[in-house]
Amino acid sequence: MSKRLMTALYWFLAFEFALGAVTKYWPGDTIFSSAYSAKFVEWGYPSWMRFVVGALEGAAAILLVIPSERTRFLSATTLMFVLTGAVTTHIVKHDPAVESWAAPTHLLIMGILALANWPADWRDLLRAPGAPTARTARPSNERQGCSP
Repeated sequence: MSKRLMTALYWFLAFEFALGAVTKYWPGDTIFSSAYSAKFVEWGYPSWMRFVVGALEGAAAILLVIPSERTRFLSATTLMFVLTGAVTTHIVKHDPAVESWAAPTHLLIMGILALANWPADWRDLLRAPGAPTARTARPSNERQGCSP
């Protein structure tokens, strides 16, 4: 895929999740559905849990638009965590497919994006940006303290 198309995809997904975050904070009904404060209680969660989910979605939406594999990987994995909870909730509560198709679809998309932005070395996620990456291995006869 072209770089422009991928950038547009990241921006579109970020917009979707930012909009989802806003609706979690919205006190009443939205144009999309009933109030999330009532939905979370119906699903068996405390009403305030919508703020946690909204914050995670909002932060992940911001990270998606930062053009770095590191931030996009962290965003995709955060959203996979949130979406796994959403999919599980829809399955356990036997929600109709018409109401719950978006969560598994987005979970699949985030899984693909997480794989596409997978770091070459997991320690790269912990390093400061611009820090040297994984070291190259030295031949055994060049190690310190070893004499031929």
